[in-house]
Amino acid sequence: MSTATEAKSGGFLSGTANYLDERTSIAVAVKTFGRKIFPDHWSFMLGEVALYSFVVLVLSGTFLTFFFQPSMAEVHYDGSYAPLKGAEMSIAYASSLDISFDIRGGLIMRQVHHWAALLFVSAAGLHMMRVFFTGAFRKPRELNWIVGFVLFILGMAAGFSGYSLPDDLLSGNGLRIIDGMVKGIPFIGTAISSGLFGGEFPGTEIVARLYSVHIMIVPALIILFIGLHLMMVVIHKHTHYSGPGKRDDNVVGYPLAPVYVAKAGGFFFLVFGVIMAIAATFTINPIWNYGPYDPSPVSAGTQPDWYIGWLDGALRLAPSNLDVNIGEYTIPMGVMLPLIVSLVFLAAVAAYPFIENWVTQDKREHHVLDRPRNAPTRTAIGAAGATFYAVLWAGASTDLIAINFQVSLNSVLTTMQILLIIGPIIAYWVTKRACLSLQRKDREIALHGRETGRVVRLPHGEYIEVHEPVDEYELWKLVDFKDYQPTMVRPNKNGKITFGTRIRAAVSKIYFEDRIAPVSKTEFELAHHEHAPAIEEKPAAKPKAKRKPKAIAK
Repeated sequence: MSTATEAKSGGFLSGTANYLDERTSIAVAVKTFGRKIFPDHWSFMLGEVALYSFVVLVLSGTFLTFFFQPSMAEVHYDGSYAPLKGAEMSIAYASSLDISFDIRGGLIMRQVHHWAALLFVSAAGLHMMRVFFTGAFRKPRELNWIVGFVLFILGMAAGFSGYSLPDDLLSGNGLRIIDGMVKGIPFIGTAISSGLFGGEFPGTEIVARLYSVHIMIVPALIILFIGLHLMMVVIHKHTHYSGPGKRDDNVVGYPLAPVYVAKAGGFFFLVFGVIMAIAATFTINPIWNYGPYDPSPVSAGTQPDWYIGWLDGALRLAPSNLDVNIGEYTIPMGVMLPLIVSLVFLAAVAAYPFIENWVTQDKREHHVLDRPRNAPTRTAIGAAGATFYAVLWAGASTDLIAINFQVSLNSVLTTMQILLIIGPIIAYWVTKRACLSLQRKDREIALHGRETGRVVRLPHGEYIEVHEPVDEYELWKLVDFKDYQPTMVRPNKNGKITFGTRIRAAVSKIYFEDRIAPVSKTEFELAHHEHAPAIEEKPAAKPKAKRKPKAIAK
């Protein structure tokens, strides 16, 4: 029977598939892609949540574009919201009120859009933290880490540009802060501000320009980088957690079709449903309570969305009286210092995979993920960075903290400034000590088994506690990690010791000097030989005690 006859007998869908395949050879791509293996672990869902929330953002944002008017021309409000009847406001703010009160489904779509934006940025941030703490950024995924980092920055840019569109009092005050930061740039700040706002703040152009950025430029870039991100995931293969049969040269999991497609489809509708439920239940950004933007008053208690809050906190926690005068120009260090610190922090996050690779000189491909405790220095650095971010984020609410806890604002600022310095140091030390302690505990369990609480008396009168050997899966997880050695200072081929070599050796010493080595095969056999009498008291566990898992045998 010919292919055309088979397609005809299969009905419309079969015929359509055959038509497309004959003209595009799509069947080969679908077959190859459908066989891709994806591991199944809850932490991998964080990236999916970010992807699905972006889809919700596109759908809800498309709805809103039909009704929002990005103009700062002044009109008198004549909509359904009585308290603002006749008030003078921009067309942008009036159209936002109309979406909320006069467009069927407009309010819930506004709230879906806002909640989905928060979820997108938070899920992307948590996904990056999962990648960082498990070492999923190592070769060959360094470039994919950069792609993910850019996606996170684009998410913040999309959120801020959308947050500023309604032209209400809250968003206007946020733009005022941006204007002050831009004007603080030496020599060129004033010109940049004038060009951005179309004249003196607030100008007449900023909403229209942010609208173009929000609905075209940033979404197009996000779609591009999501495509690059997923393409690299397919090319590099997915990572998986340590376990029997899981190596750096394979992937253990389920095929994309039909298993993963069904799971992903169901999870998308679950995420969509949760966002809709939250948007229908909890009010967010009630712009009607703030009123139209007026540059003359400054309201107290206005806070940016959480993902921008750390930048606001950096401004608040910057020391005062640090301005530098150069001729006729004054460099406001209260603005420049937070900008410099924020850029250095972001640059360190983006460059970390290359920094760690330079320290370890590890040229292998890594597809098996680390347990965070097995990379104590990296985990400690991540905890220090998270603490630094958290203090800056809390610094954006110094006024609210002072009001709600009835304490001095200056005391809150001073406390936050101290925490910004010593907090990351404490977090680093505590986290590294905790990781090393957990590694020692894992080592004891691998060598001697779990404590059972059962005490027995041996024939010669000695009392010991019986330990229960762990199963092969658990044992593999406890010992399957690489034992890195600190880099030694050695001369190059010209017989010279370079400055870079000394720096790398010093940093490598910080990373690996107090490491805990995984259990070797010899140590495992010796420990179980010494404890054989105690293990023999529990016959059921004896066969497991003599097994030599591949993770140790290697």
